Order: sequence, then C-alpha cells, then structure tokens
Amino acid sequence: MKNLDFVLLLDCYGSLLTQRQRELLEGYYNEDLSLAELAEPLGVSRQAVHDSIRRGERQLLALEEQMGLAQRLRQCRSLFESIEAYSAKLCAPETETIAKAIAEAAQAGKALL
Repeated sequence: MKNLDFVLLLDCYGSLLTQRQRELLEGYYNEDLSLAELAEPLGVSRQAVHDSIRRGERQLLALEEQMGLAQRLRQCRSLFESIEAYSAKLCAPETETIAKAIAEAAQAGKALL
C-alpha cells in the first residue's frame, strides 16, 4: 500500500529531487501508476523504477527531517481546522458576525496550505 504522506513531502521538496526521481514519484503517487507503467516508456526494469522511487523517498524523508516543512504544514492545517470548528460553536446573535469572520479566515488559511 502506498504511503500518502509522500504526496505532501513531494509537494514540499519535489523540486529538490532529480528530474527523473520527481517524475517517477509523481507518477507513482499522484497518478497512481504501477511500476510496470512507469518502467515501460523509459525502457528500464520495474526493479530499476522501484529502486529509484525508494531512493527518492529516502531523500524526501531526509529533507523533512532536516527542515520539517511538511510537519509545520500539517500543524497549521490542524490549527485552522480547530479555529473553524470553534467558530462554528459561536451561535449567539451578537457573536455571529465574529464567528463568520473567524470561519472565513480559517478557510482562507487552509486554502493557502
């Protein structure tokens, strides 16, 4: 089973990989292509594609360990979701305008991520 955490890591750090690794990882994770489907147009074996994908995954994990960008994005998304949920609980008429403004700000923040 594919680890979908690599989709976020690829979005964050994909430009730091070689072009071939990035293309293989994008095909594997974003387009859900099989190893055979990735290998055929390149004229290489499935094992070669597998090895390249695993090397790319290791690089993405190492970059995340050093920079932590994906973890911070996850934390921001979680905070925006909490803000959105709390604003939904503000039901009194006098706080309705504020609740809407908070919810809109949270949605805008989530959209940025």
